[in-house]
Amino acid sequence: MFAPVYLDHNASTPADPAVVEAMLPYLSAHFGNASSRHEYGRAARRAIDEARNQVAAAVGAHASEVVFTSGGSEANNLLIKGAAGRLKPGLLAVSAIEHPCVIKPAEQLCKYGWTLARLTVDADGRIDAENFEAVMTARPKIVSVMLANNETGVLQDVESLAERSRSTGAWFHTDAVQAIGKLPVDFRRLNAAGVHALTLSAHKIGGPKGAAALVLDKRLDLEPLIAGGGQERGLRSGTENVAAIVGFGVACELAVQRRDALAQHLLQLRQQVECGLLGLGAVLFGQVAERLPNTVYFAIPEIDGETLVGHLDRAGYAVASGAACSSANPEPSHVLRAMGVAPDLARGAVRISLGRGNSEAQVAAFLASVQATVTRLQRLTAMAV
Repeated sequence: MFAPVYLDHNASTPADPAVVEAMLPYLSAHFGNASSRHEYGRAARRAIDEARNQVAAAVGAHASEVVFTSGGSEANNLLIKGAAGRLKPGLLAVSAIEHPCVIKPAEQLCKYGWTLARLTVDADGRIDAENFEAVMTARPKIVSVMLANNETGVLQDVESLAERSRSTGAWFHTDAVQAIGKLPVDFRRLNAAGVHALTLSAHKIGGPKGAAALVLDKRLDLEPLIAGGGQERGLRSGTENVAAIVGFGVACELAVQRRDALAQHLLQLRQQVECGLLGLGAVLFGQVAERLPNTVYFAIPEIDGETLVGHLDRAGYAVASGAACSSANPEPSHVLRAMGVAPDLARGAVRISLGRGNSEAQVAAFLASVQATVTRLQRLTAMAV
């Protein structure tokens, strides 16, 4: 069967064999409901408790601070809407480059008396310090700034931002979904600086889809999104997805064990990709900023990103476009718009996100395919003119 080279690890990662092996018993013999009092239920509860400890250990948190959810989107919604449910309406500040699962719930709150401030970024995708200070003077009640951007890979100095927001009394949240497994994430240190919550997701680190966590300072009182049986300290009712949670725990443990070696491997590949792309005249977004070691976000002037992605897919390479397109109204990435990138260039955006299974040989072949594809597309453009 044809299997394209996978270069889209920021979207999702392949499940690690050790994760799958750990999950299998909870898809068959160990099928109990963790809320049941008998041995089947107790076995499920023990498995969840172990996974909670593994997830907490991966980010320097206490197990009691880990709230399991169905995904990063739910965790982010739980924090944004859950915090708003316990506070009087006021100012909510999120960065202009957040994932939609932060921006959209923040926009929804505007229907209920909240005011939304979008924290601006500079041309390299970093939070603009002057704008951040100005917004903080307005004393927001909730602040959300992601640790690492899913498109550009650009990192934010969340620790410093949280410290600067402490005087406002704001509840500070960071989406760390892309960061874990690629760089150290220490909730205890971040919490000391003023970060009250962070979001993690299993399928970004070799775990299964359908499991994620909100790591939450227990002093925060959130309004649950889902009411019912009172699972997850009453913050997320519903029968737990035991198999996925078990897989999440194992994935977190493996991610920490492999992190440093993996980061070095990914950085070497990223440098190889960037060198090749620059030789083709590509523009690299966020190039001078500190970034994730695996992420390259680029555009080649006058080459449409969706078109390039489609050609590369047929050539055997799975990458991502930076456009949220519809056939009637293709829109460039909101992240690139926030960075001030010209719309025509932003529509050419393509993201490469490398993973543990990628090799130098794959990267070299990919770059050769990009060169051939770009040359062909440029000829077609010239003929059309």
